[in-house]
Amino acid sequence: MAFVLTVLGFFNFRRCKAPIFRQTRAMLSLTALSAKFKVPGDFWGGLASMLVALPASVAFGVTVYSAISPQYAVFGALAGILGAAALGIIAPTFGGTDRLISAPCAPAAAVLSAFAIGQVQAGASPSGVVLLLTVFGILTGLIQMFIGFMGAGRLIRYIPYTVVSGYLSGVGLIIIGSQIPRFVGADAGVTWWHVLVSPDIWDFRSIQVGLATVLVALLAPRVTKAIPSTILGLTAGVLTYLLLAKTDISMATLEDNKLVLGALGATSEGYLQTITGRWQEIGELKLGQVAALAGGALTLAALLSIDTLKTCVVIDQQTRTRHDPNRELFAQGLANIASSGIGGLPGAGTMGATMVNLSSGAKTRISGTVEGVLVLVAALALSSYIAWIPVATLAGILIVVGLRMIDTEPLRFLESRATVFDFAVVLVVVGFALMVGLIAASLAGVALSILLFVREQVGGSVVRRKTFVNQRSSTWCRSEAEMRLIAAKGDRAIIFELQGSLFFGTTYELYLQLEPEFKLRDYVILDMRWVQAVDITAGHMLNQVRDNLRERGVPLLLTHVREQLPNGRNLVEFFKQIGLIDGSQSVRVFKNLEGAIEWVEDQLVGDLVQTVAEETPMRLAEMDLFQGRKDVTIADLEARMLQRSVQAGESVYNIGDKNRELYLIRRGSVRIMAPISGSRQVHHIASYGRGDFFGGLAFLDDRVRVDHAVASTDIELFVLTLEQFNLLAEEHKRLALILMTAISRTLAQRLRHADGERTLLHV
Repeated sequence: MAFVLTVLGFFNFRRCKAPIFRQTRAMLSLTALSAKFKVPGDFWGGLASMLVALPASVAFGVTVYSAISPQYAVFGALAGILGAAALGIIAPTFGGTDRLISAPCAPAAAVLSAFAIGQVQAGASPSGVVLLLTVFGILTGLIQMFIGFMGAGRLIRYIPYTVVSGYLSGVGLIIIGSQIPRFVGADAGVTWWHVLVSPDIWDFRSIQVGLATVLVALLAPRVTKAIPSTILGLTAGVLTYLLLAKTDISMATLEDNKLVLGALGATSEGYLQTITGRWQEIGELKLGQVAALAGGALTLAALLSIDTLKTCVVIDQQTRTRHDPNRELFAQGLANIASSGIGGLPGAGTMGATMVNLSSGAKTRISGTVEGVLVLVAALALSSYIAWIPVATLAGILIVVGLRMIDTEPLRFLESRATVFDFAVVLVVVGFALMVGLIAASLAGVALSILLFVREQVGGSVVRRKTFVNQRSSTWCRSEAEMRLIAAKGDRAIIFELQGSLFFGTTYELYLQLEPEFKLRDYVILDMRWVQAVDITAGHMLNQVRDNLRERGVPLLLTHVREQLPNGRNLVEFFKQIGLIDGSQSVRVFKNLEGAIEWVEDQLVGDLVQTVAEETPMRLAEMDLFQGRKDVTIADLEARMLQRSVQAGESVYNIGDKNRELYLIRRGSVRIMAPISGSRQVHHIASYGRGDFFGGLAFLDDRVRVDHAVASTDIELFVLTLEQFNLLAEEHKRLALILMTAISRTLAQRLRHADGERTLLHV
């Protein structure tokens, strides 16, 4: 507003006797003086954001109260000013987000004006509608406070994007439609579609003022971003009006001038009487009347909360901070109660004013308080100037706001068949908002989004990958004989890796994929590592799978059965509750997939596996590594090796050890543990048993140990140190070559198998 007055100073209106021109000259010295002051960042940010928020707040208030009666437009301007002041002062005082500016906003104007129109059509008196608007705003604030108090602020972010996009676009179109009659200067009560087809009722003076406002507000950001486009648009509208007033004397007076807002006429005594009377009437409202407002208040509370939190997220991105959504919603609710209680409009944290505040150097929440205080100062000092703001200018500002609220991003959904239905959701929300109502639009959008989600879940497969045991491997390093047997029999055991949600919509499709395997496989593994949720229908289907397998004596193996799914369900307790896990051998539960594969491998190799108690310490010549070698040669090598016993649970070597020793297992088993991806925790990556060797990498490359070897059982080892190997290489070159060849051959087989499995997992 101050910027508008400064621009007016460049025009010489000394000869004109109209009040608006005399008051403009009186303010020129004040604006020139203010330019000399150096203000800190928070003050300058608050001033700049006030210049954006105040005109828009006045326009929103006029929109809402004009829906009651044209005579109430001036009360709407006052409601917008009071709302901007109350929200600006109270919200940052109790909120926690620095630089956030709260003011009346477009969603509030759309919902409240639609409510006012409905009440007028129902026959309510103007004073009664004003009273209900007050209660409406208070209920909205109470709901926001309750949402914040209950810690549910984070839940609002889960409202589907298509619903929010369609809703905001619908609100934008509603605002544009409501402003068309004011834009062309038509009488109140005329619908926008009637205005468009009746040019005879247009006032071309109003259209010129409105067009100047809209064009400058839309094009200004392309020229400069130093001055908010809203202010430039308002300035253009006022200047256009002043130029027209020089040739039309009827435009230079407030009396009977429907082209301008008109005198606010809000004296302190009259205002206090109005508010006091309104509160007395609130006490006479019946509970049923208040309850009837709850649905609309809930919708408005959700919209204002989304608007606020969306702005807070943008601030976090710009300033690398993190807001507290629950505290912010509590503060916004409190501010909306206070604003409605004193006759102002409810609102939210607004993007435009906040970005201006941020770019103007604001640092703390004080900037928001400064904005609220300056709104009051500007309203008191410039109330007579506010009366001269053209109605078409306010309409033009709101038309620009409405245009910017229309989200064009969903148009990209038409580029792909996969997202066409998402675009349809946006259209349905917009259609319901325009033809039925905002509450119905939100309900329809959420319902359609849920249906689309179910459709996507049903259409997608819950089987992430299907493999066989001979294509995978456990962490146990098997002998060549065992590996050959597993390769031959491994297709008798099938692995289904499941994903997503197992619920009524995906159960039938999953059963169709499992059923053909019942008669072909001896082992069925269901890996649930990637499962997000399981409902009772899916649980019943798994019971059927178990029963079908049990008839053939085939066990059902479950892996990654977690105690905490993403949806909070304890899967172990759930499976026990429905009887899937009943303690019988027909269902076995393993911690991970590798454990289940290891168990199946043990069943497949059968008699080739001995228990530790049955094992006898192997001679070197008995190991597969040295099969076919001369006994004398192997005996010489064995004589150069140390023999060591390690008890279960003890370490053979640790991460970071520098010893270069090769270990051959005579009896027992060893687990190899290693950190993954820089984690401090170690994970089980391999197991070695009787006849295997380990520790070969450090033995070959002369680097420190990168893993940790722990005895799973009591073990007996052959140990070959690097020093003994070097002596062996000098005295028996052929024997050293035999050893290196045997080690390299085994390591190559392990690497080939690991590469094959890695390739499979990336398919």
